[in-house]
Amino acid sequence: MITGACHCGAIRYALSAPPRQSMICHCRTCRRVSGAPVVAWLTVDPHAFTITNGKPAHYASSANVARQFCNQCGTQLTYARTDDDSYIDVATATLDNPDAFPPSHHSWLSHDIAWIKFADGLPMFQKSRGDG
Repeated sequence: MITGACHCGAIRYALSAPPRQSMICHCRTCRRVSGAPVVAWLTVDPHAFTITNGKPAHYASSANVARQFCNQCGTQLTYARTDDDSYIDVATATLDNPDAFPPSHHSWLSHDIAWIKFADGLPMFQKSRGDG
């Protein structure tokens, strides 16, 4: 079982299946909601994601996007498309062992901050991986 939590521990979750992919997002929205220059995400089957403790709050960060977060400490936990229920993204840094799932690529370089430079050799996409 893969487990994780928010910063204060009020929300805990478990993944019953390994992620489909792990990526680093450079989009404006992820930056704004996290206050960080990039955010790492795991993409999982939504049926494999279970809240095991607490009740996360929800926020519609943009059209057709719902995010879950802890309403006590503010930790962002998930990103989900309301018009596509085939996946949910879980914030990698909230895992109990984030080292277990290193990123496979970078997405949304078209929104990148000019001073962000990665030399990790991972594939980079101007939009999402599926958009090229």
